[in-house]
Amino acid sequence: MLRKVFCISLLSVGILGFSQKKWTIQECVDYAIKNNLQIQAQTYNKDVQAKNLDMAKRQYLPSVSGTISNNANFGQTLVGTSSIRNDSYYNGANVSASILVYNNGRLEKTVRKTSYDLEANLQDIETIKNNIALQIAQQYLNVMLNREIKKISESAMQNAQKLYDRAKITTEVGTTTQTVLAEATASLAREKQNVKTAQINVDKALFAMAQLLQLPDYRTFDVVDIPVPDSLQPQTESVEEVINIAYENQPVVKAAETRIKSAEAQTEVVKTNFWPTISATAGIGSFYNNLLNKNTIGYNIDAAGNAIPITERNFTQQYSDNFGQQLSLSANIPIFNKGITKLQVEQTKINEVIAKNNLDQQKLQLKQDIKQAQFNADSNYEAYIAAVEAERSTKLALDFAEKSYEAGRSTIYDVNIARNNYANAQGSVAQAKYNYLFSIKVLDFYAGRGISL
Repeated sequence: MLRKVFCISLLSVGILGFSQKKWTIQECVDYAIKNNLQIQAQTYNKDVQAKNLDMAKRQYLPSVSGTISNNANFGQTLVGTSSIRNDSYYNGANVSASILVYNNGRLEKTVRKTSYDLEANLQDIETIKNNIALQIAQQYLNVMLNREIKKISESAMQNAQKLYDRAKITTEVGTTTQTVLAEATASLAREKQNVKTAQINVDKALFAMAQLLQLPDYRTFDVVDIPVPDSLQPQTESVEEVINIAYENQPVVKAAETRIKSAEAQTEVVKTNFWPTISATAGIGSFYNNLLNKNTIGYNIDAAGNAIPITERNFTQQYSDNFGQQLSLSANIPIFNKGITKLQVEQTKINEVIAKNNLDQQKLQLKQDIKQAQFNADSNYEAYIAAVEAERSTKLALDFAEKSYEAGRSTIYDVNIARNNYANAQGSVAQAKYNYLFSIKVLDFYAGRGISL
């Protein structure tokens, strides 16, 4: 019984320890990258490209094949104006090897083109990883924002509790009316509701993060709080600097540039069809033949005029006597193929233009995204500065309202209005602060500094 209780206790401790685990942003990013289905699908494509590259390299090796043939004939064979019985059995075997000697560098150009395809695929994977990291950073900051708003709501609830406690005492001793206590009670209820709503928003943000990570169970998921500075500084890096860095480092640009090289390499591959192909072949083989209806294949006449029958050699003797070798060098010279090769070259040239146009599109989109991020950073910082000033003013107004209420020169309604204004200002500061932080992280991402909080 004691052993059973001990085992259950250990299991409970293990479950509790797992449920209390808090994820860092790096753990979230690593887990998402490892388990994301889109990355897995792109990785499979990368593996296919890697096999294509391996196969292209192996084209340098000779191809070796062996054949064994068996043939049996039964029936009559026409000889002159008559026919004779011709039952026979044939067995042959040979091994041959062939290798491409010349085709204007087709193998080398194919390997180069396939390597570009693989490199572009790897850059596509990096692009997906970066996008996932950005999404996680945004959602992570959203969790932090909602937690800060919850703290603001809890602070407002504590102040409302103090006001309620004071109103209850003063009402009981008769210095204030029941209306004051009723308003204090309603204010405390509203603040409790705000705290509950804030907690629900935190849970929603954590649920969204768990969904983004594709976790099987979101109920035990939690993240580590990150330190956020009380005051923020404006972003000073110019947008042109960030754009130039992004053009050099962003995988989406590298992938587009590599696909231009791949399209150009494909043009060179197709052009080799204008040139002759020279192949060399070497082989060895032997055969065995047997007349099934007779064992005598002819006669020899000796010195005395006697006919001496010539019998068929056995299998081993024939394979030994018939053993032979072959060497050949052949050239396939293109003369006319309906102009298809020329059309194929023109087609690959169009693909080059398409690849270059895609690079221009990617650079334009990247420039627009960076300018948008820069605009967001500037506007969010201005909103943050304005919100801080509003928070300072509403805090001063709240202090005056509380002192005035304590002195009996204002009502509890004035205090509640001042407190609500201050709480709203605190929420605006938090919203602007986290919006600005995310804008800065986006610019850091484009500038090649990665995602870190």
